[in-house]
Amino acid sequence: MLKKLWFQVILGMIAGLVLGLFLSPSAFAIVDEKISFMLAPWIALIGNIFLALIKMIVIPLVVSSIILGIMSAKNVETLKKLGFYIFPYFILTTFVAVILGIINTTIINPGSYVSKDVIAQMNLANTQVTKTIENISIPDMIVDLIPVSIAKAELAGNILAFVILAIFIGVALLNLKVEESKPLVDLSKSLQAFSMKIVEWAMKLAPYAVFGLICNITIKIGFQAISSMFMYILTVLFGLVLLLGFYLIIVYFSSKMKPFEFLGKIKEVQLMAFSTSSSAAVMPLSIKTAENNLEIPPTISKFVIPLGATINMDGTALYQVSAAIFLTQLFGIELSFFELIVLAITTVGASIGTPSTPGVGIVILATILQSIGVPLEGIALILGVDRILDMCRTTINVTGDLTASLFIKRVLGIK
Repeated sequence: MLKKLWFQVILGMIAGLVLGLFLSPSAFAIVDEKISFMLAPWIALIGNIFLALIKMIVIPLVVSSIILGIMSAKNVETLKKLGFYIFPYFILTTFVAVILGIINTTIINPGSYVSKDVIAQMNLANTQVTKTIENISIPDMIVDLIPVSIAKAELAGNILAFVILAIFIGVALLNLKVEESKPLVDLSKSLQAFSMKIVEWAMKLAPYAVFGLICNITIKIGFQAISSMFMYILTVLFGLVLLLGFYLIIVYFSSKMKPFEFLGKIKEVQLMAFSTSSSAAVMPLSIKTAENNLEIPPTISKFVIPLGATINMDGTALYQVSAAIFLTQLFGIELSFFELIVLAITTVGASIGTPSTPGVGIVILATILQSIGVPLEGIALILGVDRILDMCRTTINVTGDLTASLFIKRVLGIK
């Protein structure tokens, strides 16, 4: 068991959590606060190197995987069926996530549990957040999906632009003669093999990376931030559990696989997603898990999972709408039924194409808050606990991608 990656990752998480609590100024604080915050980035160093290695090959892996996934469809008709089912599926499940978030947060009403002392501290982080989001709009995000400049998209970390580019290339190659498409297909195979080799090397660092990342975030969060926002955290987590239950129903009807069997087969992916807070970072492992553990054919796994890692953000959508409603409760803002519909549509639109990297959800949340008139100062209140919720929603995001793969396998009847 000691040689299994998932077990090593769990050990790394536990060790990182324990050390983080001992070093955290708001927990056991066995060292001075300055020393603690000085040590944190050094402890997280190997984790950040791990993330950098993965991010380095995300774009070539996404592009090559989607191209090869499309080419393995053999014909345009199979590809049309794949697209016909997967895009409506992604949109529908995102709406389900948003509706679950609205109902769950409205019923629990976590805003009523926050003390006035905590609310008084909301302005602390506001300046930085406002500066980050002031020029972001959903129409701009939609236009940015088209990769006018590959270099610009790469520098901006716009993975969805590369997904769209790869889809165009794959469809074009599928319509060319074999001798015309073969050179680029062979290049894609080599690019994918190279990317997976880098991933293989990086995964050897995974347990140590998880230790460093968990320790770092525990040092920064400690007990104080979590205790003051406990009911809000609990509300979001309960919503994510409801969403997981929805996925497990889809899994059962798609494959007759029982919940614990499915979760057992994908536990490595979930642990890595939780530790890294990045769907993109675990995408190679998601593809491998889909093909080896869930028996998903490459035609589906290499198309659905890279696409899902960029546009299928159900966990993020649920978090964003829950946070928005929590803040309306905090500020005493009552939303009409029409405003709830606007909130739902805005959240779905904002979550599609959200970069699959840590911390971006908080920026996208600002766009949603503006649409319903909630003061952006409220973001300062939830910043302190965002990372722990980021880890949880990313876990649900990658679970959703694997669920989608099983669903598509069932409806297309591909073996």
